[in-house]
Amino acid sequence: MTAPLPVRPPAEPAPEKAPQETPGRRQPSRVLAPLRQTGQLFALALAVSRAIFRRPFQAREFVEQFWFVASVTILPAALVSIPFGAVIALQVGSLTEQLGAQSFTGGASVLAVIQQASPLIVALLIAGAAGSAICADLGSRKIREELDAMEVMGVSPIQRLVVPRVLATMFVAVLLNGLVSVVGTLGGYFFNVIMQGGTPGAYLASFSALAQLPDLYVGELKALIFGFIAGIVAAYRGLNPRGGPKGVGDAVNQSVVITFMLLFAVNMVLTAIYLQIVPPKGG
Repeated sequence: MTAPLPVRPPAEPAPEKAPQETPGRRQPSRVLAPLRQTGQLFALALAVSRAIFRRPFQAREFVEQFWFVASVTILPAALVSIPFGAVIALQVGSLTEQLGAQSFTGGASVLAVIQQASPLIVALLIAGAAGSAICADLGSRKIREELDAMEVMGVSPIQRLVVPRVLATMFVAVLLNGLVSVVGTLGGYFFNVIMQGGTPGAYLASFSALAQLPDLYVGELKALIFGFIAGIVAAYRGLNPRGGPKGVGDAVNQSVVITFMLLFAVNMVLTAIYLQIVPPKGG
């Protein structure tokens, strides 16, 4: 009898080769990522703007967030505005003294405080104190899947959580802008009159000679827009954290940095537009 022929095991299929990625394949996605995030940020701002006028309005959430934002920013804003007004008054007073126009120190320093310093101080404090808290709160809700549960139940997280927070930052910014303007003006008056030997009459007369109501209006408008930007950026980064709890901390830092950059860019644009539209007093 002949021995049975050995049965050969079936040949294993050759492993498929992974497609080799070309060096430039991922480059377009990396380039377009900032543009994509910018578009998502503007889309969130548009969605929040639409949701503001929809019912039901979350009045209780708005009051709670308003009180929280105000409680963490009022005292720091008042304390920061004093040295800001003092530095501006001292610097402007020194320059006007060198030019022989010391009588215009009051008007120049007060206009600098009202138009530029006050809205920026308020927005930076809101972004650093309240905006970081808003971002951390929304980010923690996101990683715990609370926002997904709200969407499953038919509740819009934007209308329920984001809109009251953005409105709170806007209204607090407008109110704090008036407080910072008054405190900064008083600080500049004190340091100019007491430390630089200026006269109270000249300080007030120069302010009334150079200032006009649109200067106050543009300061309040800037504060309103800056508060909106701070709230939107904080909400956007809070709704899109990456990497769990560590990603929430990174999102908080990113929200503060992005808000600072946007505030200075928007302030430059608004100032340029204002100077072109509103003529100087007496011009």
